[in-house]
Amino acid sequence: MSVRMALGSLIIQNMVNLSDRKLVEMISENPYMQYFIGLSAFTEEYPFDPSLLVRFRKRIGKKTINEMIARPAIEKDDDDAKGDDNTDIKSKEPENSGNLILDATCVPADIKYPTDINLLNTARESTEEIIDILHEANKGKQRKPRTYRNTARKEYMNIARKRRVSAKELRKGLKKQLGYIRRNLKIIDEMAAGNFFHLLGDQQYRRLLVVAEVYRQQLEMYTNKTRRVSDRIVSLHMPFIRPIVRGKANAIMGWE
Repeated sequence: MSVRMALGSLIIQNMVNLSDRKLVEMISENPYMQYFIGLSAFTEEYPFDPSLLVRFRKRIGKKTINEMIARPAIEKDDDDAKGDDNTDIKSKEPENSGNLILDATCVPADIKYPTDINLLNTARESTEEIIDILHEANKGKQRKPRTYRNTARKEYMNIARKRRVSAKELRKGLKKQLGYIRRNLKIIDEMAAGNFFHLLGDQQYRRLLVVAEVYRQQLEMYTNKTRRVSDRIVSLHMPFIRPIVRGKANAIMGWE
């Protein structure tokens, strides 16, 4: 076991005041504690046997820990004293800077205001970019698939430029964008039969997986005529973000 795991486990045990077995159970359920003791990924298994905590305490005693913590401060004080023995050392308090957010129910995210039509347009453009990359391998040998990107862009702008869009116009626009994305995903699937995925970088491949999930979610909402879906993606760049309703009463109820 690494020193970080041993020392981190003893620090957690001292802070929460738990028995060895309860401590290991808590660490197996808490991703933050697992990150603190040095695990690279979350796991529900015990990181170590509870009996190893006895060896941790013998390996890292209180005296050793105190010396490790105090040594840098003592060495700094000695260096300052040698540099200027006649000058009084005055500690300066750090100045306040930035904003501290203490509300754990939600945090701000730097993303564009999420709308279904904008999200589908971004997803369509991503599929067109992937098709362009995959076609480079067969450039001059095979005809490039038609994506109707100019028509799709024009139809999107006809809705995006309007200050007020009726429900009928919006639903019609969503249907068209879904059709373009479905066509592009089918083209990508056919091109993938030639094992062209090695041409995509990690970022493009992850984006393709996100686009496929966005298409599934948007198609489900369009078919069921609803505005909600589980684990709804609102940003292709940050698919892990989930929107939350404003207001404390609604915020505590959960994610949208």
